[in-house]
This record gives sequence, C-alpha cells and structure tokens, in this order.
Amino acid sequence: MANKSKRDIEKGYSDSEFVAKLRRLADAIESGEKFEIMIAGERIYVPVRAEFNIEHERDGNREEIEFQIKWQSD
Repeated sequence: MANKSKRDIEKGYSDSEFVAKLRRLADAIESGEKFEIMIAGERIYVPVRAEFNIEHERDGNREEIEFQIKWQSD
C-alpha cells in the first residue's frame, strides 16, 4: 500500500453529530468491530487493534480534552 499524505485536520461537529459519532464508536468497540468515520471528505477505517486514550492539556486558563484513537497503518 502506498504511503498516504500527511494530514492534520480538526473538524467541528454539532452536539447531536458528536454524540452520534461517539455512540457508533462505543458500539464498534463493544462489539469488537472496526470503526468507520468520514472526516472532511475522507473515509477513515479504524481497526479493532487500535489503542484508545484520553489526553488533558492546560495552558493558562485554556483547557482541552482529546479522545484519541491510535494505530499503525498496514
């Protein structure tokens, strides 16, 4: 498989869209299935072997929580 181009995108969603995506992700994790999501026009396939973590960042009065999903492409 050819190397994919570098990409760093942050996409905003409405509350209902975000909740729906989280529900689909939770369902996929619980059932042991891969997760598929479309982000800014590209379909992403998250394999079952992916690692999940939560990151918290603080800089002055700005705070951020990131729900991260990481894996190595085949």
